[in-house]
This record gives sequence, C-alpha cells and structure tokens, in this order.
Amino acid sequence: MATATKKRSKVTLQPLGDKVVVEREESLDVTTGGIVLPDSAQDKPSRGTIIAVGTGPLLDDGTRGELQVKKGDRILFTSYAPEQINLDDEEYLLMSESDILAIIE
Repeated sequence: MATATKKRSKVTLQPLGDKVVVEREESLDVTTGGIVLPDSAQDKPSRGTIIAVGTGPLLDDGTRGELQVKKGDRILFTSYAPEQINLDDEEYLLMSESDILAIIE
C-alpha cells in the first residue's frame, strides 16, 4: 500500500480497495514531422505512472486480494476510465485496477 504525497503539499491521497492513483505522462506538443500543436489539438496520453495503490479488492471470504500493479509501474489505461483530481496545481487520475490495460516494461 502506498500513498501519494506532493513534496510541499499537506494532502495525502490513499486510494481504497482496488483503486490506484496515476500521474499522467505529458502530451507531445510537436509532431514527428516538426509541427507544433496548440494545447487544444493535443490528445491526452493514456499512459502514466502509478504513484499510489489501494489495499486490494475485497474477496468473497472477506480477505483482501493482491493488486497486480505496484507503485512506480508505468501503465496503459483506457481514456474514459479515470477520474481527474487536481491537488496543488497538479493533475492526478484515480481509477480501478480493471481500467488498466497493460504494464509498460
């Protein structure tokens, strides 16, 4: 279990159950052909790094299951799944583990 804490922030995010907190990767502002894209034309990437994980899903027998991802994993996720959270001018995403498509190695 890990919590997300910003260096100067007093706010701590501790996701519950099978939830994870993700920091989205920056979007590219220049195409491979050298064209500069304005903010309105940039797609938000569906990649990021996990900065906090929950305690795991609650199983039928009352115990907690183990998450397949851990803090520090780079992941691919569905673009419709995450809930955006803004803390101290930083954007984080909160999503279920089931919304994660793959771990980038």
